[in-house]
Amino acid sequence: MHFPKLLGIASGLALSSSLAFAWSIDGVVKSKVSGRLLSGVKINTFNFGGYETTSGADGTFSLSGGTDALPGMKVANMAIHMEGNTLTIYNADANNLKVSVIDALGKVLAQSNPGHVQGIVTLNFGKLARGAKFIRINADSDRATYMVTSKGVKALKKEGDLLPMLQFAMEGYANTVYQMTQEVETGVTIEMVRPSSSSSTEVKPAESSSSQQVEPPKSSSNTGSDEPIVVDCSGKTAKAGDQTVKLTVQGSSGQRSFIMHVPSAYKGDKPVPLLIDYHPIGGSSEGQMRDTKYKSLTDPEGVISLYPQGTTKTMGPGWNVGPCCSNDDDIEFTREMIKYVREKACIDPQRIYAAGFSMGGGMSNHVACMMSDVFAAVAPAAMDLNKTNSAKCTKTRPISVINFRGTADNVCRYQGGDSGFNDGLNFLGAEGTFKYWAEADGCTGVPVKNSDGCDEYSNCRDGVKVVLCTKQGGGHEQGDGNIGWPFLKQFTLPASFVK
Repeated sequence: MHFPKLLGIASGLALSSSLAFAWSIDGVVKSKVSGRLLSGVKINTFNFGGYETTSGADGTFSLSGGTDALPGMKVANMAIHMEGNTLTIYNADANNLKVSVIDALGKVLAQSNPGHVQGIVTLNFGKLARGAKFIRINADSDRATYMVTSKGVKALKKEGDLLPMLQFAMEGYANTVYQMTQEVETGVTIEMVRPSSSSSTEVKPAESSSSQQVEPPKSSSNTGSDEPIVVDCSGKTAKAGDQTVKLTVQGSSGQRSFIMHVPSAYKGDKPVPLLIDYHPIGGSSEGQMRDTKYKSLTDPEGVISLYPQGTTKTMGPGWNVGPCCSNDDDIEFTREMIKYVREKACIDPQRIYAAGFSMGGGMSNHVACMMSDVFAAVAPAAMDLNKTNSAKCTKTRPISVINFRGTADNVCRYQGGDSGFNDGLNFLGAEGTFKYWAEADGCTGVPVKNSDGCDEYSNCRDGVKVVLCTKQGGGHEQGDGNIGWPFLKQFTLPASFVK
């Protein structure tokens, strides 16, 4: 049997529009009043991290990304297997087969064009396959993209994924949001306006300082006064897999839903931690489960993770962190999720954690304020406390917090201030949120650089820690799980708070 070898290599080539993932958009940005073309407008995806660009001198812009649509018949009939540097395609049948190996940044590492194929095709990419994250296969007129994972190669499907929501930001103009409705949009015109003096809403914080808002803790997790909770795992029915759960939640406008992810490492014979991971505004539970940096780290440890679905008030599914972006009671929703999962799975109630990206980061900051009697620690990313929810913060004990922020984040600015969307959100900023938590947790002294290069207050009440991980030049990004998860799991909730 003939096995075609690697015929062509295009190392280090940027991913062109012909190889772009599922969605793409291009157009022009201009002033709504004068019609002047606007250059230097910063454009970010609101609900997916990692995609950004800037409008050119003529006001034009283009952006692409995402995942492929469902494969056509020729590709769908193929079976793909990759082991090491060798890719094997079974049931191949095409007059013109082209295979590309792509890294996580969209760079083509290598390409092969065996031409006419039938049966089994084996391609050895050698060292060029290092860093492979995606395999792009073109078979005649059909195309599909496959993701390379630790568990094998799986097809990416566009079905059910949300399309991007874009933010256009430029100094002197109000931020503008555009929601894509089709996978490919061309010739889009974005009009921006200068904000009126009344468009910026600042919500004044309460007069009392944050440190005065912390009630004396019931007990300390480090004093030895709390005995560990004994968890009975008998009768728990949770099995490995993903389950979409629907709940009727008081204070919500209808049924709420979340994905309960039970990894294969969970055996149900001992209590495991629980991680709740909140999606960005305009995002989804499925999208956050796919994009989070925590799942690959928590799965091998048997940690159960939850991916709740937000509801829409203004700009797509979001969270009620006050005064934006949902009318539903997301605190009650979170309590009901935890109650449900504790009934089905063997959860350690002293090791419940929260994380989240963008508005989901805002929500994980929010639950630290409102649910410190439930969460042992939280890890928000790409969003700070705002002046409304920080003023209403009702912590029952000090809580450990690690925030991930980028200095070039154009969605939630590092320095804080008005969101720019006339939604009443006025942020404390990355450093303001850092100082807020330090005061609230009774930290003393000055922050120091820890082993991860993050600023850390370690001399805080009851042994908690407050950390700010700043990425210089970093944009609107998911939190770093390699730092966040080791931080979270070192903390436990004092037993006297467990209900």
